[in-house]
Amino acid sequence: MLTVAPDIEVLARFGRALADPIRCRLLLVLREGPAHPSDLADKLGISRTRLSNHLACLRDCGLVVTVPVGRRIRYELADERLGHALDDLRAAVVAVAADRSCPDAETEGCC
Repeated sequence: MLTVAPDIEVLARFGRALADPIRCRLLLVLREGPAHPSDLADKLGISRTRLSNHLACLRDCGLVVTVPVGRRIRYELADERLGHALDDLRAAVVAVAADRSCPDAETEGCC
């Protein structure tokens, strides 16, 4: 059971980052490799202003970092383990969704 405040805060930040589909898409794109904001905006089909707000949230959550490249800024995952964690989390959620062995799933909608 998580009771240590720093552990809970870390998970809450991660949850906040994943709470928006655009931020999830950003994390998955950055999992493939670093990218410049203009490329990210084009790839996701969103405005640069909207992208900037989501990147700021991901930076505040500690999940992405900026790397200066000449006069430009590049974004990347703060740690390569985050890419593995995203893969593991996605696989676990898919596996749980496929396993409806909970007897209360149909009536309670819990699983």
